[in-house]
Amino acid sequence: MPRADEIDYRLIGDDLQAVIVTLDPGEAVTAEAGAMMYMDDGVRLITTLDANNQGGGLFGKLMTGAKRVLSGDSFMITLFVNESTRRRDVAFASPFPGKIQPVDLTDWGGTIIAQRDAFLAGARGLDVSIALQRKLGAGFFGGEGFILQRITGDGLAFLHASGTLVQRDLAPGEVLRVDTGCFVAMQPSVQYDIEMVSGVKTALFGGEGLFLVRLTGPGRIVLQTTPRAAHSSGSGGPLGSLGGIFNDE
Repeated sequence: MPRADEIDYRLIGDDLQAVIVTLDPGEAVTAEAGAMMYMDDGVRLITTLDANNQGGGLFGKLMTGAKRVLSGDSFMITLFVNESTRRRDVAFASPFPGKIQPVDLTDWGGTIIAQRDAFLAGARGLDVSIALQRKLGAGFFGGEGFILQRITGDGLAFLHASGTLVQRDLAPGEVLRVDTGCFVAMQPSVQYDIEMVSGVKTALFGGEGLFLVRLTGPGRIVLQTTPRAAHSSGSGGPLGSLGGIFNDE
């Protein structure tokens, strides 16, 4: 994979944030469809199937686009290239109230696994694909469905999520139980599983639902304070989780 562009950025706003990316001449940033807020004169918007020029033929590019759709992104990649001779800005806004989390993938070991549609924007050179849930129970009841996003590379990515974001580093063997709608992202070394709430009364009347996500270290995780069900119909139960794969939200 080509080395990602080294982009500069700044965040603006509080509960309805945007990220302003500053591009040197020739640099580029990719984003999910509809995320652009504004761009300076000299920035060119390009839609493509292969932003990284990796080749692979038309069929391979079509399959890559289909995988992006399953992971919550658009079929085509939106690329913003600074074709001027000066530094230029392009800004991207979160589609719902919450926070934008800058992630330097180098600090995360080159890969991050995120909830479906968490990717907002990132430096050219990153790869966004699908990460399938390997366990049936986690896919049906984990709040995120069977498909998560796998973001790979060595540059900056920007994730968006609901509410305030909480980041933690889990030690080897350390276990954290999380509401099924509050998971945002994790390193691949973290084990993601689901367990049923113990006790009939607790499960029925405790207000936390029947299932919790069990995250086991080592590795870094990101959680959100507002459950994902508040802005997406793709979570909250067996059918909702599975149906969320096919929603555009």
